[in-house]
Amino acid sequence: MRGLPGPPSDEPPSGEPPAGGGLPARGLALRGLARGEEPSRLRDALTALGPLAVLVVAPRGTDVPLTDVVITEPGDEATHPAGALVLAIGVRGAAADGLVRAAGRDGATAVALRPGDGTERLLETAEAAGVALLTLTAQARWEQVETVAQAVVGNAVMLPGLDPGDSHGDLFSLAQTIATLTGGIVAIEDSANHVVAYSKSDDGADDMRRESILTRNCPERYLSVLREWGVYQRLRAGEEIVDVPAYEELGLRPRVVAAVRAGSRLLGTIWVQRGLSPLSPRTSEVLRGSARLAALHLVRYRGEASLAAGLREDLAGALIDGRVPAGAVVGHLGLDPCAQMTVIAIDPRAPAEQVDPSRRELRDARTTEIVSVYAAAYRQLALVTHLAGRVYLLLPETSGTTDGAAVTRWVQGLVSALRQNLGTPVQAAIARVVSGMEEVPAARLSADRMLESMVRMGDRAVATFEELHASVVLDEIVGLFRDPAVRDPSLDLLVRHDARHGTDLARSLLLYLDAFGDVAKVAEGLHVHPNTLRHRVRRAVALTGLDLADPDRRLLAMLQLRAARREP
Repeated sequence: MRGLPGPPSDEPPSGEPPAGGGLPARGLALRGLARGEEPSRLRDALTALGPLAVLVVAPRGTDVPLTDVVITEPGDEATHPAGALVLAIGVRGAAADGLVRAAGRDGATAVALRPGDGTERLLETAEAAGVALLTLTAQARWEQVETVAQAVVGNAVMLPGLDPGDSHGDLFSLAQTIATLTGGIVAIEDSANHVVAYSKSDDGADDMRRESILTRNCPERYLSVLREWGVYQRLRAGEEIVDVPAYEELGLRPRVVAAVRAGSRLLGTIWVQRGLSPLSPRTSEVLRGSARLAALHLVRYRGEASLAAGLREDLAGALIDGRVPAGAVVGHLGLDPCAQMTVIAIDPRAPAEQVDPSRRELRDARTTEIVSVYAAAYRQLALVTHLAGRVYLLLPETSGTTDGAAVTRWVQGLVSALRQNLGTPVQAAIARVVSGMEEVPAARLSADRMLESMVRMGDRAVATFEELHASVVLDEIVGLFRDPAVRDPSLDLLVRHDARHGTDLARSLLLYLDAFGDVAKVAEGLHVHPNTLRHRVRRAVALTGLDLADPDRRLLAMLQLRAARREP
């Protein structure tokens, strides 16, 4: 498809000078919007482009009009229409500096280009010009980007992500995750009672389940019973979760149904049938979170303009990684830029031998899916993203203050569920609460450092910033002693002496310093006589020349000896 025809326009055809002078941009295939139509927005194009492009910076946010798509190449001296997306073919990195300035001067909305050297400097240019900057991903082709963007500008109905099958794939994955977390048999239906996704079945599947999957529709004889019982009426009236009892005459087992809504509009339902085993006590919580996630996918399935789940995750990743200024994405994510936010990092702690990329990818996807389900149930505007083998969770506070104890209890429950489902010693670090979105990247780094400290804590499942702050800071300081230029050679000699002669002088000296010289306490801990400890300390001092009366040297000795004990 080369593009969709736009509505009639009073603009001259491509190639003719517009009134008022200037040259039209090359490749203008769409003629703008008919008068009175609501223009598309940059966010709509980002949603539709999905994995084809990455938003690098958006100085004016993403809720800005997008009224045209133009192509420019090196050497073009084009006047870019106001509100246009400029496709900079053949221009990379710093070479696009002049083009971006010109686009900003002309009032264009965004420039898309291939990434290249000097892209970081180009960020500053785009910020100053007030132009959003998009970079194409490796798999994107210019004709794809042009076609999708033109369709968005022309108000053509395009499924976010381009392929309805993508939505189906996401929904099937979600259905299987719900089944895993609830212990039930899951089906997801749209508002017309068509089955759009389902989990794997077992011998506990009842007649309604089997027939619905075979025909992809709920049979009428079952629908009539559900209507008679008022199930759909209760869902439309606003109930989130409805219990449906067994009905032996029709071979119905008990099930629970959740409404999937966009605002007050019912988009569909999630059905969890009890199989051979009872449902999990947390089924209602899982369904509430799943319904919020399913709403994003069902919107895609219906072809309505909305924020796709994939784009939301990408933007959350860009926010937490610091690749995009918070101001450029918070509006798109529906967040208050000044709201308090708790940042949580989760590490699956998968065995090191699991190096197969496909297995690792499946594990990461499953972890993200489970966290997303629980997070959506706990906090409606929660953001979940996956970066470098870890899952990051952003919990915005909507009530003004954060209840740290409640968040910790919830994270403990989440980690317990993850450990049960993944079979690995999952750990989570709850970073400090930040008072604005601009502080999120720093909080993420803090959470990463906390997870690194937790490696030495055995089976510790969850830790808070307050609990680990001293350990994290100490880790940072101790890390300096990896540099030989920082270490005291005499203390290195002491450690090597212990290794060669089987003595314990370095550890004894460290414990002595840690205990502020309390000989009795340290000797008891080492199970030696106090005089033995005194002898060890004197030997260590003699070998190193350490002046115990110098507080600075004492402190540095403690840090270096502590660093030595942490080395492999």
